[in-house]
Amino acid sequence: MSKLHWEDFIVGSVAEYGPRLVSREEIIAFAAEFDPQPAHMDEEFARSTMLGGLAASGWHTCAIGMRMIADGFMTNSAGMGSPGIDQVRWHKPVRPGDSLTLRRTILETRPLKSRPDWGLVKFRFELINQAGEVVMTQENINFFGRRESAA
Repeated sequence: MSKLHWEDFIVGSVAEYGPRLVSREEIIAFAAEFDPQPAHMDEEFARSTMLGGLAASGWHTCAIGMRMIADGFMTNSAGMGSPGIDQVRWHKPVRPGDSLTLRRTILETRPLKSRPDWGLVKFRFELINQAGEVVMTQENINFFGRRESAA
């Protein structure tokens, strides 16, 4: 497969990546390392919270999404970095045994005037569980190299 450049990202296009199975062990291990709140580590305690049971940290959910982005297309692209994430929303808990799919939608593309050899792509990413429920949404901008820079 050839490397993806700015010109390859078409507004309105949709792609899906995955699925990826989430285990109880990884939820607890991620929480122990990065988000050691009881709702992400202790099943009994988690049942008494608004989560209603053991659930992945929101940051763990973001990390899973990032891995799917990287494996799905970013590591095979002329990616030049990102100025940041505009929005992240956690809509439903990610549970042990969930199978997640990432949906990528291209919202906007434009060349950069300040760097004619780069272009901007705005994405919406949705992580969707096996029941078809959106568990997380994220919108962000990435920069990509262009095959042909503007003169």
